[in-house]
Amino acid sequence: MPRLSLQEVEYIAQLARLGLSDEEKDLLCEQLSAILEYAATINQLNTEGVEPMTSALPLRNVMRPDVTLPELTPDEALRNAPAVENGHFRVQSILE
Repeated sequence: MPRLSLQEVEYIAQLARLGLSDEEKDLLCEQLSAILEYAATINQLNTEGVEPMTSALPLRNVMRPDVTLPELTPDEALRNAPAVENGHFRVQSILE
């Protein structure tokens, strides 16, 4: 696979909305080219007869069960609020 050009790296950075210095562009040019070369090497592997998979690890549920806990009282919920008004959180208005 050919090396990425500086223009291609600048285009990718623009798509990602990244402001890059000239040194960062040069570095990314090398790094992204190396990644693409590695991907091209992997694409050459014979995968005929290999079943697609979603994970290399056996999947199991690692989530803990939901446990109901006592709810907060309004006073407890507002205890650390920076501003409170009439028993509610006071936030800065965004609409006029």
